[in-house]
Amino acid sequence: MNNLKDGFLNFFKKETIFSISLILAIVSCFFVLPNKDYLNYINWETIILLFVIMVFVEILKNLSVFEILVRKLLDKVKNTRGLVLFLVFTCFFSSIFITNDVSLIIFVPFTLLALKKVERLDLIIFAVSLETIAANVGCMVLPIGAPHNIVMYTVSRIPFQSFFLLLLPYIIVSVIFLIILSFFIPSDEVSLPRFGKIEVEWEGFLKRVFLGVDYYLLLTFIALFVLIGNLQSIPFLNSLFKQWIIGNEVIFGIISSQIISNVPAAILLSGFSSNYESIIVGINIGGLGTLIASMANLISYKILAREFNDFKIRYLIVFTVLNIALLLILLAVYFLTN
Repeated sequence: MNNLKDGFLNFFKKETIFSISLILAIVSCFFVLPNKDYLNYINWETIILLFVIMVFVEILKNLSVFEILVRKLLDKVKNTRGLVLFLVFTCFFSSIFITNDVSLIIFVPFTLLALKKVERLDLIIFAVSLETIAANVGCMVLPIGAPHNIVMYTVSRIPFQSFFLLLLPYIIVSVIFLIILSFFIPSDEVSLPRFGKIEVEWEGFLKRVFLGVDYYLLLTFIALFVLIGNLQSIPFLNSLFKQWIIGNEVIFGIISSQIISNVPAAILLSGFSSNYESIIVGINIGGLGTLIASMANLISYKILAREFNDFKIRYLIVFTVLNIALLLILLAVYFLTN
């Protein structure tokens, strides 16, 4: 019995957002009994698009495409500031195409390895904090850059160009913010180590690709779609949520992202308001702030904590201060431009 309990607890810790989403979806089923309308709750286009993107990214990962490109570019780096800037903007540009989560999964371990090899552990906390911000900003460029934007793109049908132009002011300001912070990094000479040969393992290639897909993320989306669908079917809650959200999409998007992260926030808000542009701005700005505001934030933290447990508290302080600073700046940009 204890082993079963421990198993559930470990699973809950590992897949916290999925577990909470599933529990809430199940609870909501007692208020709206399961029926054929449940299938209509789920935005299958979002689920399929997200699955295809994840499979494509897993193929590139297993072909070592990203590592090959990074190693080639690292040959150009001459000092510590250049190294950190390169790593930060690698996260920025890669998150445009492979999502912010995957970008950090790939490049944060690479960053820890690189800084360890050049004996600059003092730069790790600042570098990973900037990388996480960069990934959360880079994913704003295209709708495919993050799960929350994939949701909003499929729901809103906003064209790629319009999506980009909507978030462009926040992207520009954020990039300037990252560049300014880079001047706080010492510009010491650095000699990068020689890395081992890259070999693609073809045996079991397709198996690794499909096992690498985050199926719990897909199930999280399905659970959230069911939850929001049931909430919409309860007249009192439908009216209450609409009253809170409509007209306050940006602020509500930011606040709800800090509490439940911006993916559930995107699904929640889009279920009660059709002011999609404001929701998109709110949940993207809302990805900055607390550790839970974005799945990407948690990914960086987990990777860092696993390798350097002693850095956890200092990282949380630096990460939170920088994120809140940028969050407030972008909120000011919103009020100045609207």
